[in-house]
Amino acid sequence: MRLVFMGTPDFSVPSLEALYTAGHEIVGVFTQPDRPAGRGNKITACPVKILAQTLKLPLFQPAKIKTPEIVNLIKNLQPECIIVVAFGQILSKEILQLPPFGCVNVHASLLPAYRGAAPIHWAVINGESLTGVTTMLMDEGLDTGDMLLAREYRISSSATTGEVHDALAKIGAEVLIETIQGLEKGILTPIPQPTEFTYAPLLKREHEKLEWSWNSATIHNRIRGLNPWPGAFTTFRHEQVKIWQGNMPDGTVNKNKLQGAVPGQIIALTANGFMVQTGEGAIEIAELQPAGKKKMKASDFFNGRRVQLGECFS
Repeated sequence: MRLVFMGTPDFSVPSLEALYTAGHEIVGVFTQPDRPAGRGNKITACPVKILAQTLKLPLFQPAKIKTPEIVNLIKNLQPECIIVVAFGQILSKEILQLPPFGCVNVHASLLPAYRGAAPIHWAVINGESLTGVTTMLMDEGLDTGDMLLAREYRISSSATTGEVHDALAKIGAEVLIETIQGLEKGILTPIPQPTEFTYAPLLKREHEKLEWSWNSATIHNRIRGLNPWPGAFTTFRHEQVKIWQGNMPDGTVNKNKLQGAVPGQIIALTANGFMVQTGEGAIEIAELQPAGKKKMKASDFFNGRRVQLGECFS
């Protein structure tokens, strides 16, 4: 099939690779303009651009996809279908109506659950055990188009957003190829989404702060849900600290609040780090990162800072 591909981050890469490997005619790859990244704010090419250049595919980086010039450009490419995988810009009605097979989006959730910009993060943060990928025909709404195919994925109780992201990116590529084959053969029937849905909004700074009054399961899910980006943070001795790994221990220590302990208080040492009291139960902290420092084992932080049992995060 003659395709235009629109995508930007790592999640998009397996889908573009799969389309190329499957022999589809990719007449244009649209991605976001290069932007500053990293500590040095160096202008950096996004993953999709790097792959497109490697594959020698026609590449376009419009600041705005809706301008008349870009719409005409896409029209002249004459795509039979436009594939959108985490592109980062909203398509106009005019673009949506251009290809005869429509615009197909790969979304990292089982729609209508977790529409929006951060479906993987929120599925992990909310402690979901099941998520997946859905392909849909795009309309003018936010992830509201008719569904084409879906595949489930089980989230383990210790999985991070990064791990789920990588798994869903691969699954998304597989489902995308099946979707295009189904459209070509005319064997797919678009299914309208149910009226009830959940939403996965962009993460804000307020979502990153740990509240030790939460129960241990909620804190555990927040930590892994913000790993590897942007990271859950707390404060220790008036210094910001990011928490990268927290473990849920077995036994009564995680079920009953220890006598006299308050939320955020370091209550015991462990083989991997130390235990912190929460609003209900306790959680083991195994890896963290003080501001301006590299990630480190919690035990190294404890020893290097000469932390005392009974001190508190806040």
